[in-house]
Amino acid sequence: MTNLPQTLSEALDQAKEATQQAIRAGKTRLLIELVIPELKVQPIAWDFLPALTSIYGSGLKVFFPDAGAAALARRDWGAVEFQIQDIGNGRTPIDGKVEPTDEAFLLVEPSPVEVLLVEKLCQIAGDRPCIMLNPKLEDVSIVGIGYAARQLRDRFLSTLESSYYFRPIDDCTVLRAYPGQWLVWRADQIIAELPEKPVGETLEQILKGGGATETPPSFKPAGVIAGLQRFFRALSS
Repeated sequence: MTNLPQTLSEALDQAKEATQQAIRAGKTRLLIELVIPELKVQPIAWDFLPALTSIYGSGLKVFFPDAGAAALARRDWGAVEFQIQDIGNGRTPIDGKVEPTDEAFLLVEPSPVEVLLVEKLCQIAGDRPCIMLNPKLEDVSIVGIGYAARQLRDRFLSTLESSYYFRPIDDCTVLRAYPGQWLVWRADQIIAELPEKPVGETLEQILKGGGATETPPSFKPAGVIAGLQRFFRALSS
């Protein structure tokens, strides 16, 4: 069972370990999601990178959604052993940005606008890991709700594996670290444990009154969720 992290550093450590476990298990299309509106993703990506460079070194390639975000990372990060690219500037086809020497890809906050390019990148990558940090690939207003959108979900979005997920919701938190179950915490208690991500009515019912399915570690302090939310807001301001 995954303990509820008390700090952002602990959450990132969990995400690193879970993602490395998923890679060792042969998973190649991975999601890391810290669903916190105030969180700035570039510093999170920088802190996460050692978990991948320790495996792939210069064989890692980092993608940002556009040329501006990629340029900002190059400026802030300085000299690095890996390449920094953008997914969707339109000048260079995505297949021209994937090289035989690339061993793994980190995609930082790809949006629904780039979803088809991300899908193509994953196809070109083959069995090389594509790790997506805080992706926003499924926006109904862009991806849509019709037949084409269902096809996209069936052929691509449904193939993505969550290696780490952390989402505070009011006084609860949804948490998953590969290869564990999906957990819903309320303060110091697990109120649900599921094999699949709780969404929609399932999540709503759990938040309204789900009962604990497992006794969590006794050292968890009450009110930890509110404390975490304050911590993340302060860190990202």
